[in-house]
Amino acid sequence: MRIAIDAMGGDHAPKEIVIGTEYAARNNSDINYVLYGEESEVRKYLTDDLSNIEIIHTNEKIEADDDPVRAVRRKKEASMVLAASDVKEGKADALFSCGNTGALVAAGLLVVGRFPNVDRPALMSTLPAFSGSRQEFEFLDLGANSDAKPVNILQHAILGTHYAKDIRQIENPTVGLLNIGTEENKGNDLNKKAYNLLRDEPSINFYGNVEARDLLNGLVDIIVTDGFTGNAVLKTMEGTTSTMKKVIADAILSGGLKTKLGGFLVKDAISQLGDSLDYDKVGGAILIGVKAPVLKSHGSSKREVVEYTLEKTKNILLSGVIDHMAEAFSE
Repeated sequence: MRIAIDAMGGDHAPKEIVIGTEYAARNNSDINYVLYGEESEVRKYLTDDLSNIEIIHTNEKIEADDDPVRAVRRKKEASMVLAASDVKEGKADALFSCGNTGALVAAGLLVVGRFPNVDRPALMSTLPAFSGSRQEFEFLDLGANSDAKPVNILQHAILGTHYAKDIRQIENPTVGLLNIGTEENKGNDLNKKAYNLLRDEPSINFYGNVEARDLLNGLVDIIVTDGFTGNAVLKTMEGTTSTMKKVIADAILSGGLKTKLGGFLVKDAISQLGDSLDYDKVGGAILIGVKAPVLKSHGSSKREVVEYTLEKTKNILLSGVIDHMAEAFSE
């Protein structure tokens, strides 16, 4: 099993990518990790001479502000593109990057290739749930397709269903459509048509509409929406979480003795809450609908997130979910 890693993608590349990969390699001696990037820079941060880490040298990389499609087509020697090419050619089994999201989506679509009969792949992440029997749910699309069609949302629901069955071992996962109300006739034209398609699709267990205020309440196993809405909601959640942590910390530090004492007594509980909101610990987002696992973490990801995402990549490869998705869309 070989995982291709874009060592030059992200705000803290290559240092955090290399160190995170080394963490993963120590714990998974049966997996080969291939780092694509400037060899002298990559070697600078390797501390162990591990036999399951390989470096493929390249001087070129895709920048954060590059046009995604143009960069993938023109920068053939970029670390991300070389890694994607090796996945396409069967020299590696999966691709991971913290780099330009648009470029990674383009590399997944144009280089790795999508499944036949899947019109557009989607970015999907696992998010925490805080009530009911569910502790987490799958959320897609997170931004791969800003302009979606109803059939895209249907296909994403089917892909997400296979993922939940194979990765999370849920026998009959439920699917909800993110909307402005729970009634069947709510929403814009896209959501109304998507609702009808989801309701009539026999291969999924459609729950109905889910409002944004219930997103974290564990109503369903999978929530689908268009990429524009999904990305906006995800970033709102990230911003809210970050702001609330800061507000609580500032309130404690600026309060009197009783406030500080109370803060000291509840600091473990606050820390646990922060950990439960940190969905990076379940690994990055996966681009589903392409022929091999393509995973993406934040550009600001540090070594721990890299390790979590590489562990997630391993589990996806072992599960066989990609083959099951391909089979579902082969007809």
